[in-house]
Amino acid sequence: MTVYDVIRRPVVTEKAHDKRENDRTLCFEVHPEANKIQIKQAVETVFRVKVAEVRTSNFAGKLRRRGRFSGYASDWKKAYVRLAPGQKIPEYAEI
Repeated sequence: MTVYDVIRRPVVTEKAHDKRENDRTLCFEVHPEANKIQIKQAVETVFRVKVAEVRTSNFAGKLRRRGRFSGYASDWKKAYVRLAPGQKIPEYAEI
């Protein structure tokens, strides 16, 4: 798995924005089989920052309906990545 397979996309929500400003924590959707060490290495490689801590949580896919057809969205995994003190927050996350 490459670093770009591990990090799928940043999660940009109000909660993620508050965590970024108050706790210096970034939020990403990551590959469901990626572990904390792989996530830490991927963030450090792609954004050139030092990571202090990684927390993850798994989410089950929700039921989605389109008219009479229904199905489930894919399961996904979210990672909260806290940066080490003195590290600059990457530009993608600045609003």
